[in-house]
Amino acid sequence: MRNVKVLWGTIAVLLIAVISLSSVLTANSLKQSNVGMTPDQTKQDDRARPIATVGDKTITVRMLEEQLMSKYGRELLNQIIDHEVIRMEGKAQGISVDDSEVQQEIKRMQQGYDSEEQFFKAMKEQLGFTPEALKKDIYYKLLSEKIAMQGIRITDEQVEAYIKAHADEFKTPAQLKLAQIVTANKDQANRALNDLAKGSDFAQVAKERSLDDATRENGGDLGWLEEDDPFIPAAVMKSAKQLKPGQTSAPIEVDGAFVVLKLKERKEALKTGSDNAIKEQVRKEMALREAPSIKEIIKKLREKWKVTILQSL
Repeated sequence: MRNVKVLWGTIAVLLIAVISLSSVLTANSLKQSNVGMTPDQTKQDDRARPIATVGDKTITVRMLEEQLMSKYGRELLNQIIDHEVIRMEGKAQGISVDDSEVQQEIKRMQQGYDSEEQFFKAMKEQLGFTPEALKKDIYYKLLSEKIAMQGIRITDEQVEAYIKAHADEFKTPAQLKLAQIVTANKDQANRALNDLAKGSDFAQVAKERSLDDATRENGGDLGWLEEDDPFIPAAVMKSAKQLKPGQTSAPIEVDGAFVVLKLKERKEALKTGSDNAIKEQVRKEMALREAPSIKEIIKKLREKWKVTILQSL
């Protein structure tokens, strides 16, 4: 059971963008002079305010708002409704999620990242989540899961049996920090190795000799990779796993090119089979398998709390 790095779907990213953009537009609107105007006049005047031009075409706040509502309005409304019925049901059943649980989930998701800063940066770049938006999303995710699992009990014996039967799922692969020099042929690879043998720095040789545009300027750095990374050629990973930190490989043929590897650092696999956190995660996932889907739960909660959408978007 690997860590899930993408939470409830990329549609949340679009919704966050809508909220952020709407906030900016609202803040800017309030800065405009409204002296001597009625509220309706102020609103109409502001919505007609130009915010961009393309040639002789003027784009106004009204045009942007209409596009945003047309494209994202329904998704945003559904998210607000879903969060509200989850909150109401949690309160009615006395189910809550405290900050420590949110922080624990964030720490679990951070596994595989070098730091918390790197994790939040990745969430921002890949999903558009600010730390605050991510915490809010996790809060409602955990609360909805608790509601779904009400009344479902998974025993310690069931957890242990599952872990024993699925041992491969709980093997955390070692992580390898690698650098590479990619050359056109074996002769060039050997020349790179000769440079290294004479004491040249690997990063400098990579900058001078590597043909890989993506890594050359970074001294051939590939960053941290799991030893079973499916996106790295098998021959490369096989050689990398045999190296010790600081060692350099012999030339490795990959699709007609030849690669010289250096293992910079290695993080050994963690033994997690007896880890209580892993057991609780297994217990939770087993319970969720027996529980109705979150989609079904949301549908029932909308009926229970009498949700009515008054205007189509």
